[in-house]
Amino acid sequence: MTSFCVALLGVMILLLFVRDTPGPRPPREALRWRALLDGPGARRLAPASCLLGLATIGDGFTYLLLQKRADLALGWFPLLAVATSGVYLLLAAPAGVLSDRIGRLPVLLGGYLTLTVTYLLLSEAPGGLWLIAAVVILHGTFYAATDGGLMALAGPLLPADLRTTGIALIQSGQALAYLVSSLLFGVAWQVWGIRPALLAAAAVSFIALAGTAVLLRPAGKATP
Repeated sequence: MTSFCVALLGVMILLLFVRDTPGPRPPREALRWRALLDGPGARRLAPASCLLGLATIGDGFTYLLLQKRADLALGWFPLLAVATSGVYLLLAAPAGVLSDRIGRLPVLLGGYLTLTVTYLLLSEAPGGLWLIAAVVILHGTFYAATDGGLMALAGPLLPADLRTTGIALIQSGQALAYLVSSLLFGVAWQVWGIRPALLAAAAVSFIALAGTAVLLRPAGKATP
């Protein structure tokens, strides 16, 4: 109920105080789907977004694994997400400044690298309070470094009259890959156990990062 009230307040602020100033609406014939799908931006961004989706197993799995590894009482379980949000709140602005200074792609890849390190910690490190702190900090850093990063890369590479459509397409591909990754991780956990499943997730994440670096390297240099 508290979350609903906060969300309702946010919607009211958007309706009452935020004003959109769209440009002139392009004619229907200008909506060139073939130009979007065949353009260099979509050819790089669509597979990259799918790779990044495959690198993610989901917050639910991450927190559940942490709860098991650290022997955390279930009553504390909801606070893991709260603590992650707190880390994100502290680091989001510095991550954005860093992205503007050194480039969007390095920060984006660095964020996903923290996710890979999280999987390795959950698979190999001994449990305890330090593991809880490390995973929460790394997970919050992941969100601070990646939230909006791919979209910032995508904007300049997509046609202006199809930019929103292109971003929606990229997000859909990433969400679909994320769903596949979560399902496969759940199956791997059930069949192989926690440690092999996490090592496999870390390997997939590292391969996805390497592939994304290759696909988006020109975009990262062109849009510092």
